[in-house]
Amino acid sequence: MGVGVSGWPLANAVARLGQLGVVSGTGLGPLITRRLQLGDPGGHVRRAASNFPFADMASRVVNRYFIEGGKQEAARYALTPLPQVELGASLTELTVLANFVEIFLAREGHAGVVGINYLEKVQIPTLASIFGAMLAGVDYILMGAGIPRFIPGVLDAFAAGKAAELRIDLEGSTSSEPLLSQFDPVAFCRGNVPSLKRPQFLAIVSSATLAMTLARKSNGRVDGFIIEGATAGGHNAPPRGPLQLNERGEPIYGPRDLPDMDKFRELRLPFYMAGGYAEPQKLAEALAAGASGIQVGTAFAFCDESSIAPDIKRQAIELSLAHQADVFTDPAASPTGFPFKVLKIHGTLSDQIVYEDRTRVCDLGYLRRAYQRPDGTIGYRCPAEPVDQYVAKGGNPADTDGRKCICNALFGTLGMGQALASGGHELALVTAGDDVANVSRFIPAGRKSYSAADVVRYLVQ
Repeated sequence: MGVGVSGWPLANAVARLGQLGVVSGTGLGPLITRRLQLGDPGGHVRRAASNFPFADMASRVVNRYFIEGGKQEAARYALTPLPQVELGASLTELTVLANFVEIFLAREGHAGVVGINYLEKVQIPTLASIFGAMLAGVDYILMGAGIPRFIPGVLDAFAAGKAAELRIDLEGSTSSEPLLSQFDPVAFCRGNVPSLKRPQFLAIVSSATLAMTLARKSNGRVDGFIIEGATAGGHNAPPRGPLQLNERGEPIYGPRDLPDMDKFRELRLPFYMAGGYAEPQKLAEALAAGASGIQVGTAFAFCDESSIAPDIKRQAIELSLAHQADVFTDPAASPTGFPFKVLKIHGTLSDQIVYEDRTRVCDLGYLRRAYQRPDGTIGYRCPAEPVDQYVAKGGNPADTDGRKCICNALFGTLGMGQALASGGHELALVTAGDDVANVSRFIPAGRKSYSAADVVRYLVQ
């Protein structure tokens, strides 16, 4: 769903309904700083932070970013440090605290089950993020958009109070030594590491081949899989084989991209079906095929409890009611190189003219890639940053074509876009699965919106 859409209010609501409530773990550091700069409506961030086991760290973050009554609309948000392999003390504290806060709030007031979803492509903050979520008692870790075979070992290490490391992809590397991100719970907790439970790990995959690789070659226990098809929102796995585009310019998926259910069943691990399964009969089909359940994203993305800006949510529902919702699988939008689902909404970056009018900037940096400079030092670049900067860092100018700053755009989707010196704010880019065309089916008679409970009620009828 992108940054913050499946935030703690939605995950809390879904968990209270007896299902697994999952929050998005992407960009949580900047997200809680923006909530604080908006005055922390409801006091939720500060309440959760007051339960963080290291009060001085929580106080530093809150005092640095909190603005009583909220910032002026035209004022810019204070930026957080750009992620680097060596996060630094302030970004490490912020990242751990932010993940703790989101999981604490998602778990508050009920005995349900809560998980958090990370992108394998966003590697640099992963260790601090997972540790923060585990500090708050997260039940499940989900990860896709890559091959997360080292995450199980991270969970094992943190549950044992030990340090963990994670290999960081390094473009242009000439060294035989891998680039590693490291996190030591003992050092962070000053020798007093709380007892932590190991969460279950679910890998998000599109093929049985990848699932088999993870089950057999991961450095720890994989507890199950989410089999996500190309109709799901957010990032999709690329089609197998040479990339071919349809007349609209979207990747073409074929029979080779369909999951081999027999091979998934042979793994004898729980699996869940995702992408167009938010129908009672599709749930029944998944269970009959041996699945333990389904993952639902798009249906929840536009419900009352999601964090999408109200005006965007209203437009999406109106498009669904009018049978005019159009999702484009953009092969170029994401700096990750993965196809990215984009809902076409007027006034957002889905409009080519609006996109071309935007001044490129990279000031959040969560999709930057590490690369090795000619002198052997490490640099960072993103295909969505200003083209001249990317090329000066040795990047191929062709890689920048059509790339969009998803970091800033997804905050725009929440109504938290950065204020611009030229006036206005960073605009949204709304991601949704193909099922957005039908979300109006969840709206009860006499209403104009629907709740998470309406979705669950519909699915389990």
